[in-house]
Amino acid sequence: MLKLNCNNWYNFSKALILLCFFIVSTKSDAQDLPPIQYFSPKQYHAENQNWEITQSNNKHIYVANSKGLLEFNGSEWSLYPSPNQTIIRSVNVVKDKVYTGSYMDFGFWTRTDVGDLKYTSLSKKIQSTLLEDEQFWKITHLEDWLLFQSLSRIYIYNTKTDQFKITTSKAGIIKMFKVNNTIYYQDRVEGLLKLENGVPKPVLQSNYFENKIIVGVYTIKNNLLVVTQNHGVVTIKNNVVQDWDVNLNPQLSNYSIYSSLQLQDASLLLGTISNGIIQIDANGKIFQNINQANGLGNNTVLSIFQDIESNIWLALDNGINCININSPFRIFNDDHGALGTVYTSLIYDNTLYLGTNQGLFYKKIDKPDFKPVINTNGQVWSLKIIDNQLFCGHNSGTFIINNNVAKRIASVEGTWDIKAIKDNPNLLIQGNYNGLNILEKKDGFWQFRNKIEGFNNSSRFFVFSKDDEILVNHEYKGVFKIKVDPEYTKTTQISKIETLEKGLFSSLTTNNNTLYYATEKGVFKKQLEDNAFVKDTILSNIYKTQGYSSGKIITDHENNALWLITQKGVNYVSPGKLSTTPEVTFIALPNALREGLSGYESIFKLKPNVYLFGTSKGYITLDISNLKPKTYQVEINSINKTPLQKSKTLISLKDDIVFKNKENNIEIKYSVAEYDKYLEAEYAHKLEGLYEDWSTWSTNAEVLYKNLPYGEYTFIVKARVGGVEVTNQDRFTFTIDKPWFLSNIMIMVYCVIGFIIILLINYFYKLYYRKQKEKLVLKSKRELELKDLETKQQLMTLNNDKLRQEIDNKNRELAISTMSLIKKNEFLNTIKSELNDKVESANLKSVIRIIDKNINNKDDWNLFEEAFNNADKDFLKKVKTKHPALTSNDLRLCAYLRLNLSSKEIAPLLNISPRSVEVKRYRLRKKMELEHDVNLTDYILSI
Repeated sequence: MLKLNCNNWYNFSKALILLCFFIVSTKSDAQDLPPIQYFSPKQYHAENQNWEITQSNNKHIYVANSKGLLEFNGSEWSLYPSPNQTIIRSVNVVKDKVYTGSYMDFGFWTRTDVGDLKYTSLSKKIQSTLLEDEQFWKITHLEDWLLFQSLSRIYIYNTKTDQFKITTSKAGIIKMFKVNNTIYYQDRVEGLLKLENGVPKPVLQSNYFENKIIVGVYTIKNNLLVVTQNHGVVTIKNNVVQDWDVNLNPQLSNYSIYSSLQLQDASLLLGTISNGIIQIDANGKIFQNINQANGLGNNTVLSIFQDIESNIWLALDNGINCININSPFRIFNDDHGALGTVYTSLIYDNTLYLGTNQGLFYKKIDKPDFKPVINTNGQVWSLKIIDNQLFCGHNSGTFIINNNVAKRIASVEGTWDIKAIKDNPNLLIQGNYNGLNILEKKDGFWQFRNKIEGFNNSSRFFVFSKDDEILVNHEYKGVFKIKVDPEYTKTTQISKIETLEKGLFSSLTTNNNTLYYATEKGVFKKQLEDNAFVKDTILSNIYKTQGYSSGKIITDHENNALWLITQKGVNYVSPGKLSTTPEVTFIALPNALREGLSGYESIFKLKPNVYLFGTSKGYITLDISNLKPKTYQVEINSINKTPLQKSKTLISLKDDIVFKNKENNIEIKYSVAEYDKYLEAEYAHKLEGLYEDWSTWSTNAEVLYKNLPYGEYTFIVKARVGGVEVTNQDRFTFTIDKPWFLSNIMIMVYCVIGFIIILLINYFYKLYYRKQKEKLVLKSKRELELKDLETKQQLMTLNNDKLRQEIDNKNRELAISTMSLIKKNEFLNTIKSELNDKVESANLKSVIRIIDKNINNKDDWNLFEEAFNNADKDFLKKVKTKHPALTSNDLRLCAYLRLNLSSKEIAPLLNISPRSVEVKRYRLRKKMELEHDVNLTDYILSI
């Protein structure tokens, strides 16, 4: 019983899940819509409400905003505040002037030399005639006239005569319209009127439009077409009013229409208060409704405008929308998340199938809503029509779809792809998570047969290179070459192709007997009969120039063409018509906008020239027959010479502007007036005089140059849109002046100063050389004097040497004389001593006396004194001066001591004994008052 309950609960849960899946998936209000861009108040930096939109000849967009006049050049919004700080209600461009109407004021804006707009009021000319609290809701022009409509009057201004006419309504004017050069307006009492020769005349004789508000007047099939706010759309012909289409007005009864516009294709676009826009074809049939739920920024559409390139601009109660109505793209967004990310698509039995991460969905071609295929909940990887049957590769196996019900024929998980085997109509090969597997047709039914043993790697991309050879790409391991047996039951040889590098999002495919392997390194190809892959330079260059996004190559076997996906867009590569070089058609669909999943892109041909691209929110369809070239121009919008300061200082856009040297930081802004959601404007620039090479392409629409050196420059900017260069290059020539210290005047001053400096240098050089000459003369004189002095010194030295020699000679003479005296006296004393000892005779006494007389001969002393004085001048005088008490005998002793004679040598000279000499020495010390420790001889030598 417990087992039964569990099974019942399991079956009930499964049925409940499938029921929920079915309910969620079947109801969808999604539709194929043109690309829609939304500009929020945060983007254009103004108020929420926008009242009217217009465009100038240079394709700039102007918007009447509650805060002022908005200008959009394709890359940047600019706000010009209302002159009187009131809401701008109306705007219209006529020639080169932008006319606006606001509270108690109307006038025009003109472009200044610096690129911004300047306002001139026209209403001031008739300020006294304006009504109190008057606002101007509509501006139109006719020939030389401008018409400004308030809720009470129409002011008609003649641009040639500068004169005004005023058309007044007592009851009030609701709106004014211009149709085929005729001005219509609705009077609250008199109904629909038109101006003829400046006079209002009723369009109808009846009061049909009483209590009805007209929001638009147009012509269709020679009839007047009138759109009302709450009473539908009617036509007027021959004074008869009738519904435009009998089924239309009942459908419009639920809408409150505020604005309208007849498009260039004669269809009618209605802007509602709370339901977005409604598009009605030229036959009065509603065929499209776009609102906030499927793309608009707000449901209240205050004004509609169609620009030069047929884009639809919506002035919303909150923001601005731009709809690329003529775009070759149509977008199906699954806003409720019922479908999920589309991985594969296919048309089978007049039914469109989408394989997504949430299952397989289908819808009849002429039906709006998708429904789920039963039993396919989960990831779908591939769809293939083989043997006139629809195969579905699924995460949980392989299914055949019959009557929108899926039947599983193989339970091997993760069927990436399924392919037929050449010359084996009853066999199919499929790549799975676990490798390669074989399906077999038995008794008219396809079923799983076997796995090819020996190879277990996930096989998402695989191709036959030969009947028994299969190439399998694994983005993390590389490309394998697998040989299989004839029965496709096992591998006989496995090897890797080393020349093909592995790569993220790489793929392997075949087309027209050519194998293609694509990775970030490029596209490599090989004919089936060739042995090796070679690089395809044309296809590889696509990745190089447009940026690698995915290596998945999608084949269009019907047209023998390939699809390559890049960062910038997608490329349709078809065979060349007159040469072997393929034709490459670039389609701007940037990676960031196509919202696909890299490596899992899917493209399927819905019908001739129309292709379906799977996205993460649904799909995009492309009609390549609607890819029409457009012409664009790049222009410099503004030049700011104080970009590093808070306030701008714009300068004239005219050439040959001269900046001060300190004004060397320059910001230049430029743009291409391009409003396609899927087209990117890219810019390249160069500054001749500084950089001669072009910069790399960038979407940045401005450039800042800092600290430019002085010189002449030419700034050049070019642009490309969708990979195609625009028709022109804009340029700006300017000069940065030299610094003041390098100006012409200063150069002249420098020349004068330089000349003066040269003169001064010359003067100082002369002065210097004169002084140097004087110094040289003085030096020479001094040198001569020094030489003379040296000569004199040499002479003195010679004289001194001579004197010294003479002194030495004298000293020798003195020494000889002294020694002679000493020898003589010693000899005489010896004789005397001998005589005294041996002879006592009185007769010898006289001899002794003669001897004594000779020993003490005064003449000898005089002779010695004279010699001594010659040798040592003034010594005796000095001694006598210092010691006046000395006697002549004392001086005689000093002279002998001066000669450094010993007592023994002095004794004979004094004819006394050596002992007596010592006594005399002692007495001399006493007279000289010498200290005890002072040597007498040393003292005498020092005098």
